[in-house]
Amino acid sequence: MRAYQIVTDTNSDLPQSYVKEHGLVQIPQYYSIGDAVYEGSAGPAPAEFYRLMREGTMPQSQAVNPAVAEEKFRAILDAGKDILYVSFSSALSGSCDIVRMVAKQLKEEAYPDAVIEIVDSLCVSLGEGLLVNKALQMQEAGKSLEEVKAWLEEHAAHLCVKFTVDDLFHLQRGGRVSKATAVVGSVLNLKPVLKLTAEGKLEAAGTVRGRKKSLLALVDYMAEKMPGYEALNDMVAVVHGDCLADAQFVAEQVTKRFGIQNIMIGDVNPSIGVHSGPGALGLLFFGKER
Repeated sequence: MRAYQIVTDTNSDLPQSYVKEHGLVQIPQYYSIGDAVYEGSAGPAPAEFYRLMREGTMPQSQAVNPAVAEEKFRAILDAGKDILYVSFSSALSGSCDIVRMVAKQLKEEAYPDAVIEIVDSLCVSLGEGLLVNKALQMQEAGKSLEEVKAWLEEHAAHLCVKFTVDDLFHLQRGGRVSKATAVVGSVLNLKPVLKLTAEGKLEAAGTVRGRKKSLLALVDYMAEKMPGYEALNDMVAVVHGDCLADAQFVAEQVTKRFGIQNIMIGDVNPSIGVHSGPGALGLLFFGKER
């Protein structure tokens, strides 16, 4: 069995300590603030980024750079390894298609015998990261690239994601809700809850009055979806846009209700936070199909 390298993008939101520990290769996603362009894992710290958004800054997201993807892939292929790439949802970004194009060109032009497989996670943030974590576990257990790819494709639809946001005006500024909806919702203290569909798209899943109830709604969703899939949840994840105390509260509720101790809490990196805004909080785990 040829050696292979697992690769993902920075939208997987895996901590850099984890990336280094597991020898993971990442392709950067990008975002811009004014004329300045940053990699998703670089630039302003998350707290500073979200402060700017709270003050009215509207950053923009960008897809991966094909030249950077090619450079990283060439380095792996030149080392004699095949590639298994786990991508951010193709329904939310063109990055997956860009990487597919790069892989096709490399095989046609220089590496005809190499295996370069692309798995569309149909997921976001640490949901994508949890799939990468499973891939690394399987690789360490001696599974082949083809076995890992098949498992990921079979189980991607079982990676459940639900999140809430604290301030409707950030969604309104991004064109996701109307100004009237933002005003009325703010007056009534309504918090939208959203989920990821099986196709990897974001979908409204109702509103809850009050922040605490919106956080508990995420845990209720886990109670609904997880039965039968407990064995896959050796790790679950909570991600947040500069609201660590709320993320810790959700993690505590997950431990209290389900006994799960291994919970990765991470920042929503700016290249995703461009769209979700400050105060966004998500719970990610394996369960019944979305």
